[in-house]
This record gives sequence, C-alpha cells and structure tokens, in this order.
Amino acid sequence: MSGYQSRSGVGNASQSGPVYGVISTLDDPSAVPSDFARCAVAEPSESELSVFLTWRTIHKKMEQKYCSALKNRSLIVDLLAIFFGIGTWLGVNGTFIQLPLLVDEAPEGWSLPSYLSVMVQIGNLGPLLYTAIQKYSPRKLNDGWTIHGVLLVGAISCLLTAFFYNRTAQVNGVDHSVALLVLTIFTALNACTSSVLFMPYMGRFKEQYMVTYFIGEGLSGLLPSVTALIQGIGETSQCVLVNVTESGEEIFEQQKVPPHFDTKVFFLILFGLMVASYIGYTLLNALPLARTEYAKVTVSEGNKYVYGEADNQSPAEKLTRGQYTYLLLLIGAISLFSNGMFGSIQSYSSAPYGSRAYHLAATLSVIANPVACFMAMFLHFTSLRLITVLSIIAALLTSYVFTTAALSPYPPFYDHSFGAVLVVAAWTLLLGIVSYTKLGITTVMRAQGGQSLVWVGSITQLGSTIGAVSIFFAINYTNMFQAAEMTC
Repeated sequence: MSGYQSRSGVGNASQSGPVYGVISTLDDPSAVPSDFARCAVAEPSESELSVFLTWRTIHKKMEQKYCSALKNRSLIVDLLAIFFGIGTWLGVNGTFIQLPLLVDEAPEGWSLPSYLSVMVQIGNLGPLLYTAIQKYSPRKLNDGWTIHGVLLVGAISCLLTAFFYNRTAQVNGVDHSVALLVLTIFTALNACTSSVLFMPYMGRFKEQYMVTYFIGEGLSGLLPSVTALIQGIGETSQCVLVNVTESGEEIFEQQKVPPHFDTKVFFLILFGLMVASYIGYTLLNALPLARTEYAKVTVSEGNKYVYGEADNQSPAEKLTRGQYTYLLLLIGAISLFSNGMFGSIQSYSSAPYGSRAYHLAATLSVIANPVACFMAMFLHFTSLRLITVLSIIAALLTSYVFTTAALSPYPPFYDHSFGAVLVVAAWTLLLGIVSYTKLGITTVMRAQGGQSLVWVGSITQLGSTIGAVSIFFAINYTNMFQAAEMTC
C-alpha cells in the first residue's frame, strides 16, 4: 500500500502496485477563516431552556448550521461536480423531451417512443460489460480513462443526432428512423454506464460533493426541459376558432404552432452541454485543487474504497447485512418506478386535467429533482428510519398517480380545478421525495466503500430496466391505460 498523499499536492507513490491513498480530513486546518467571515462563531453553551426560548440563540445556531454546509468545501469543485453530473442522462432525457417534434417526421409516428425505450435498454450492455470486466478480468479498467471515453461517446452521439435524426432506411420493406434509433443506443450507453461508473468515481471525494454531483444529475433532466420550453414544445398546439354554427355555437380546433427553433438546434445545444460536462470532468480529474478535496480513502482495484475513520461512519453505524440488502432492494424498487415507469404514465395521469396541468406536472416534477438535491446540502440525513418514512410517503403518492393514470381519461376530479392542483402537487412532491431519498441511500452506501456504489448503480439499472419493460407491455398490449385527448 502506498503512503497517503499530502494536502499540498498530489504527489507520486514511491511503491509499485495498484493501491494508492489520498488523505483529506473534513476539519481542514488549511481553510482560510476569512473566506467564511460571515459565518457565526460558536459561543459558550447555554441552558436548554434558553435555546428553545431565545430567538437570537436559535437564529445563531441555524446560521451556524447553514454556514457549516459551506465550510470545508471548495465551490470550484462543487461547480465541476455539477457539470460532471449533467453529462449523465442529458442525451436520453433530451431525446424523449423532443418527441412531440420527432414523431412528426418519424415514419413510426407515436410508436416511436416504444422503439426508443427498447434502444435505451440495449444501452444497459455498457454497465454489464464494465461490471464483467471489473469482476472477471485480471486487468481492471481505469475508471478515469473509462469515464473520458463514456462522456465522449455521449457528446458525439448528440452531435450526430443533430444532423441525422430524420434519416430513414428500409428494414424488411418498412421505413424506420434507423439513424435516430442507432444513435439512441450510444446515447444510452453513456447514460446507463454512468450509474455504475460516475457515482463510484465521486466516492473518492468528500461526502458533500456527492450531493452536488446529484444536483448536476438532476439538471440533466431540467436543462433539456427548459430548452424545450424556450423552443416552444409546450405550446405545440393552440385552439383556433374555425367556424360558427347557425345557432351561434363557436367551433374550435387545435392547430400546431411551429417551434422557435428546430430539432437540429436543440441537439446542438445538448452537444454543447455535453462538451461542458466533459470539460468539467477533465478539470475535476486533473486539477490539484480537486485532488485536495479527496476523502481520507484508500483505493484499490479501480473503485474499491476503504475510508479512514475521519471520513466514515462510526463502527456502531456500519450497516448490517440485512440493512445493506434492504437498502439495495429499496433503491431498486424506487428506480423501477421513478426511472422505469413514471415517465411513461405521467401523460395518462395528468393529461385528463387539461394541457396546462400536464405541462405544469411535467415541468415542476423535473425541477423538483435538483431542488431536492440542493436542499440536501443543508438538510443532510443518513437515518435509515427517515429513509423508510420517506419511502412510505413516496409509495402512497405513487399509488395516487397510478390510480389517476389507470382511470384515465376520467380520473378523480378530472373536471374540477382542485383535481388539476392535486395531480400537479402530487407529481412535484413525489419526484422531489424520490430524489431526496435516493440521495440519502447513496450517501449511506458510500460509507460502505466504492464497491457499494457500483452495487447501487447496478441495482438502479436493473430496477429501471424491469420497470421500463413492464410498463411498455402494460401500455402497448393491455387496456390498462387509455389516453385522454386534450381538447379545446
């Protein structure tokens, strides 16, 4: 085992072998006090009664709590971790968000989403291949260089999609969007592999940077949504008065509104964001400043981490085998619904309440993801009890949105504004709680070592695949879900 590196630089290990270590304590004495001059300084302890009765004391303690979230961290590393996280599901999210325009040119029409879902599942070959090599090959993949390759594949696939998304070819005598489908596989390779590769890589940093990485992952869904809103996808049709009957009844029909810019420009914007993510990761991996933010960790065989006492949970808080299995099953179940099913049923659940409710539910639920991760910077938790409570709340909300989807086009209160408010609030709260819970589980599993994060990523992808395949057959081969037409 090599010696631990110093805070002043990266250093070179003098010994040979695949094991290296980096030391970095949470209470870093090199932090400059003036950088956090506005943070409150702890005063002599007061009685418990004064803590609850004196507003000034409570205010100081809250200020200390929030300021402590900004201490012992580098805002530059936070920013780089966010950009790194953006490069996870950006391409896949962007492709599905662009569907209202893609289906107009694709020969598959509105069956295109089902084809794309299959292409995304083929992308799971990436994490399977990576996991097999790391487990069975005598020569392990270098995580750093592998991430370079994965991000480059994601960026190039977005660039090529911008120019070839509408190219078709005949397969068995039928026209298909072959270029788009093939490029979606490569886009999905980047997204799916990130689950078993990016999170373990972030495990070598201090715990707080996992939160900012998840903020970036949330932005990988939010940024394409915001771009699509600017593009005008949320207003692809409008009600136009086309006739008035003899009795004076006005007849409206929906007419499509052209977007402000086309699909080519949209994917070029995604390509620019992928380039920014690649640059962010390159700096995160190379800058000496970023290396000083490594946890006190010993790394061997790619991503097997052993944390030092200063950067890990106490022995009493280490997970038992039952708790470890429970959390893996829980995040698998959460991923089955959140990654595999929610996107497919959201239109069935919210569209019956009107186009405004549908677009609000879709937009606010995407925003809830990074907001929940940002809140975790200040309201951090690793309690298994709280994780369980939040999971139960998420299960109740999931039951509600599935009920509204299954009863479409006539779900409860579909003809009342109260129903629209309720379904929008349910989707927003549900996605926020799910994001917050997944981050809590990941934080707990991080303390068990880098290999645990690989398990988290693998179970996440397995759950997502099962959910996506299940909902695909439920929607296309059963009468469980009926679409509601958004009328004028």
